[in-house]
Amino acid sequence: MKNLLTTLLLFVLYGCASFSPENEVQNTAQLCSGSTNLPEHLTHKFETVEDQELLKKALGKPGKGDLCQGRVYQSKVESQIILYRAWNSTNPDSKFGKWWAFHKPVGKIATYRSDYEICYQWSPLDMLVSCTLKPEVKVVVGNGQSAICSKYLTYPASAKQQIFIEKASKSVTSCRIFEGHFSWQ
Repeated sequence: MKNLLTTLLLFVLYGCASFSPENEVQNTAQLCSGSTNLPEHLTHKFETVEDQELLKKALGKPGKGDLCQGRVYQSKVESQIILYRAWNSTNPDSKFGKWWAFHKPVGKIATYRSDYEICYQWSPLDMLVSCTLKPEVKVVVGNGQSAICSKYLTYPASAKQQIFIEKASKSVTSCRIFEGHFSWQ
């Protein structure tokens, strides 16, 4: 019995010591889920364009965030496209960062982090900005790549669409800012 317990203890300790999120991401086939196609209600507001350099800037390696897959679009002249970005109030420069969404965040913050692979170290997500995308701006629409936040937290690749805007401060207008508030349920 003592040998069995010793063997079991060694197995458990070895299994725990050998686990790492990096190995988990490498060992799991990283398939991109979701689609790079625009939501139906936005298809008439964009046109597909070729820009391999911009696409390359938006794509990331497994475990590093960014996009898993993407497609480059350009907003049309007559379009009125509202985008949303949750950001970090302690870093005012993050208000016009590169990562945006078509939909206003709702629900649990933890779910939003998981859906958009936002590590807690990157932002407390305590502010929201809503802006209109200017005409003739190139963006990359795609799905989030996996992100390793710590040895305790890894987000898998996500089917949720994200929008990559290289120079958002010059690409959006008519912005409205919202503050986060505690709302315990």
